[in-house]
Amino acid sequence: MLDGLDSGWRRLGVFWLAVLLLLAGVGITLQVLGPPKPPPARPAAVATTAPSQPQAAPSPSPPPPAPPVRREVRPGRDTPGPIADPDPGLLEPMIGHASDMLPRIAADGRMPMQVYAAGFDATSRRPRVGLILAGVGLSQADSAAAIQALPGGVTLAFSPYFGNPARLLAAARLAEHEYLLAIPMEPQGYPLSDPGPQALMTNLTLEQNRERLEWALSRFAGYVGATGALGGMRGERFAGLPEQMEPVISVLARRGLLYIDARPGAAATLALWSRSVDLVVDEPASAAQIDEKLDELARLAHENGSALGLAGTVRPVTTDRIARWANGLTTDGLALAPVSALVRPPGAAK
Repeated sequence: MLDGLDSGWRRLGVFWLAVLLLLAGVGITLQVLGPPKPPPARPAAVATTAPSQPQAAPSPSPPPPAPPVRREVRPGRDTPGPIADPDPGLLEPMIGHASDMLPRIAADGRMPMQVYAAGFDATSRRPRVGLILAGVGLSQADSAAAIQALPGGVTLAFSPYFGNPARLLAAARLAEHEYLLAIPMEPQGYPLSDPGPQALMTNLTLEQNRERLEWALSRFAGYVGATGALGGMRGERFAGLPEQMEPVISVLARRGLLYIDARPGAAATLALWSRSVDLVVDEPASAAQIDEKLDELARLAHENGSALGLAGTVRPVTTDRIARWANGLTTDGLALAPVSALVRPPGAAK
C-alpha cells in the first residue's frame, strides 16, 4: 500500500515539474521575441460627396488690411494767438557755416509753413483777401510803426539785408503777423534797380545762386515761406527763367516752405504750396491811388473767392491806408487772411 502511495506522489511531482519547465520555456520564448508589434494603422477613409450635392466652396481669405489714411499736408493753423518763436527742431546748421541756421522739416514731420503760420478759421465761408507788406526792415522806424498799426492778418515780407532783426521779428510774432523771407532776385530794371550784393542773378551759375539762396535763408528764422518781393522790386527777370527758378523752388519745398510769386498774375505750376499776387496796391503811392487799388482787391476777392495784394514798400501813407481798409473788411463781408490760408497746393498755383 505504501508503494502505491509513493508511486502517486512521484507522478504528481513529475507533473508539476513538467508544468514548471513549460512555463520557463514560454518565458524564454517571450524574452526572445520581445513585445508584440502594434497593428498597422488603418488608412484614413476618403470622404466622398454624393453626386447630387455639390462640394462646398472654400471660405474666402480675409481681405488685406486697408492702407493707412494719410492726411494731406497743408500750411497754416486754426488756433489763434501769437506766432510761435523759432523752434530748434525746425533748424539745421548750414554746411561749412555751423553758426548759420537753415529752415528744415522737423524729424516729426512739422513744417515751417505750419508751425509759424498765423491763426485763421479755415471753416469761414467768407471770401478771403490777403495783403503782403514787403520791404519790412529796410526802414526800422517805419517798419516798427507798421507792425503795430496793421492787423495780424497782414503778412510781412522781411528783407535779409536789415541788421539786428531780433526786435522787429519778435514784435511781429507778438502782433500775430505771419512773415516771409524776401529773397533778392534780379528784377526787370536791373542795373537801374539793384537788388543788392547777395541777389540771385541770371548770369551766375546754379551753384553760385544756391550759395546766395542759402545765405538769405540763414539770415533769420520763423518765416512760413519766401517771396521775390523786395521793396519795389519783384525779381521778374530771374523768376522768368525756369532753369534758374526751379532749383530755388526745389530747395524751398524740401525745407517745408511756401512761396509767393511777386509778379502779378504770373501763371506757374510749382512743386510746393504757392500763389502769385493779383495786383500791387502802392504804385503809385498816393493815398487816393492806394485806396482805389485796395477797393479793386476787395472786388476781386468777392468775384473769385480770394485775392492777394502786394504793397512793395513800407511808407506811412501805405500803412495808414491799409489799416483803414482792413478795418472795414468784416462789414464788407470779407475775411482778412494770411498767405498760408491763400496759397494753393502743388500743381494748382497761379
